[in-house]
Amino acid sequence: MSEGRAPIRIGILGAARIAPSALVAPARECADVDVAAVAARDVTRARAFADRHRIARVHDSYEALISDPGLDAVYNPLPNGLHGKWTRAALDAGKHVLCEKPFTANTAEAREIAELASKSDRVVMEAFHYRYHPLTLRAEEIIASGVLGELDRVEAAFCFPLPKFSDIRYDYALAGGATMDAGCYAVHMVRIFGGSTPEVVAAQAKLRGPDVDRAMTAELRFAGGHTGLIRCSMWSSNLLRVSARVVGSRGVMDVVNPVLPHLFHRLTVRSSGGRKVEHFPRRTSYAYQLDAFAAAVLRGEPVKTTPQDAIENMAVIDKIYRAAGLPLRQPA
Repeated sequence: MSEGRAPIRIGILGAARIAPSALVAPARECADVDVAAVAARDVTRARAFADRHRIARVHDSYEALISDPGLDAVYNPLPNGLHGKWTRAALDAGKHVLCEKPFTANTAEAREIAELASKSDRVVMEAFHYRYHPLTLRAEEIIASGVLGELDRVEAAFCFPLPKFSDIRYDYALAGGATMDAGCYAVHMVRIFGGSTPEVVAAQAKLRGPDVDRAMTAELRFAGGHTGLIRCSMWSSNLLRVSARVVGSRGVMDVVNPVLPHLFHRLTVRSSGGRKVEHFPRRTSYAYQLDAFAAAVLRGEPVKTTPQDAIENMAVIDKIYRAAGLPLRQPA
């Protein structure tokens, strides 16, 4: 725990599947954070979640949790279309917010939330946990070192199978779609490794319904002249593909599983100096993320996944949907 400071008391909005790995487990090794409460629309589910994870307080509504004076912060893992609404409510209640990706349903909503955050003294952080892992930091170092030469192409893919089509991630009314759920990572990685926010040249979707993409590919172009590609899916012939590639004039960097590197990963650089493979600690990316959130709240340290960064990411996602001929996602 930070010397002389009480831990951050954080409450969870909803008994989401991601919450145990993204927050509850890493909080057990972070003395700066106490998961103090949970709320769900079904209070019975919230009680069961609290019992299972040894959480002291249960609220029977999201409003009750947000207004709890015994909480300093809120973790928002609700469906995409509800991220903006409840982050806004948490800010209005004076709470810090760790919001799951994607930050909002679209760029306009991201700008609205970012403006509210800028007017407050609260920390608002988008939960791109991979961004805080040593593997990602090392990949950035390699690109900045110049060992790859001038950038030529940056590619990222996040494909996984989700054949349960009743899942909320396929629900347009909740801002679902492969580009929102998986593609937001690929877009973010291409932006980080490519050094700026690219323009969308073309995009092609495979559909689950009239407005919902189950897979997406998009060609990108950066102001510096290099190109990019994102590929994502929740159901396609690419059943499982999680990777990033940076091609330069003097070398190539390949990253296997940049999203969840604590499960397995490999970073390989091929250049004039030969081939080098690097590996990193198996500590979870969620634990590094929670450290960063706590450091921001308790000590004012900067975060990498700011609301302004979220605007840039959502802008690319919106342009991909437009290029693919699909409507933008809307708040629920």
